[in-house]
Amino acid sequence: MRLYTFELNGQRHLGAERDGALVDLNDALAAAGIAADMLAFVRAGEAALAAAAGALAAAGTAHKLDAVRLLAPIPRPGKVLCSGVNYASHFEENPNATMPDEPFFFAKMPSVVIGPGQPIAHPKGTKQLDYEVEFAAVIGQTMHRAPPEQVMGRLFGYTLLHDVSARDVQFKDNQITLGKNFDGFAPIGPCIVTTDEIKDPGNVGLRTTLNGQVMQDGSTRDWLFPLPELISFLSRVMTLEPGDVVSTGTPAGVGVFRKPPVFMKPGDVVAIEAEGIGRLENPIAAED
Repeated sequence: MRLYTFELNGQRHLGAERDGALVDLNDALAAAGIAADMLAFVRAGEAALAAAAGALAAAGTAHKLDAVRLLAPIPRPGKVLCSGVNYASHFEENPNATMPDEPFFFAKMPSVVIGPGQPIAHPKGTKQLDYEVEFAAVIGQTMHRAPPEQVMGRLFGYTLLHDVSARDVQFKDNQITLGKNFDGFAPIGPCIVTTDEIKDPGNVGLRTTLNGQVMQDGSTRDWLFPLPELISFLSRVMTLEPGDVVSTGTPAGVGVFRKPPVFMKPGDVVAIEAEGIGRLENPIAAED
C-alpha cells in the first residue's frame, strides 16, 4: 500500500494510491475511530491498514494526484534519526572518514520536516548547501533492545528522506546538529510504502538530480550496516516508537566531495528518487 498525506480545500486528508489516484481514507478511518493523521494511522497498525484496504476495495472518493497538495507523509514524526557513513562508496569519497566499527547516528528535529514541492530555504549563514538522498524506514511497533532478527517484522514501511546539510556549519567544530537542522532541512516523501511492497530493502536503487543532472546514483546494496543491524543498534540505546523515522545514510556523489564541489543555490531544483517509492522534488529558495 502506498500512503499519502495531502491537503484539499484547506483540510488534511490521508490517501492510499490506486491506479494513479488517491482514494480518500478519512471517512473509513473515522468509522474505525482512527484520526486522519499518519502518526495515528501508524500507531493503530493492523486496524488502520484494514480500514484503508476496505476503502480501496469499496472504490471510494478518489482525487487526482495533481489536484491535491502533497504534504510530508508524517508531517511531524516522533523522532528522526539518520545514519552517517553507511555506504561504502560514501566512505571512499570522504577523505576525512574512518571505517566505522559500529553505526553512527545523528538526529533531525521533527520541526524541520517539510513535504514534496515545499521550498528548501537557503540559509543566509551557509555557502555550502548540500544534498543527500536517504532510504528511510518508518517504525511500526515499539522496539527496545530488539535483536536484529525481530526488526523487520516491526517496521511499518519505507519512505525517502532528504538529508539537507549546511557543510560549512556542520564541519565547523563538528557542529553536526546545527548543520543538519536549519528549518526545512528534512524533506520527507512523497509517500510511505508498506513493507509488503518492497521485498528487499537492501537492494533499492537511489538517485539525486540537481537541475536535471544526476549527482548521486547508487543502491542500498552498498550499505555497510544492513537495516536490521542499524535499527537493532539504535534500539539498544533508546526505545523506538511507532512513527519514528530512521534513515540509512547516503551513497557517493554528495556535493562537498566533488571536484570541484557543487552546492545548491536559490533557483535550483533538487530531486531524490528511490525504486518502489517514487520521487521527492523541492526547489531551493532564498531565505526571507
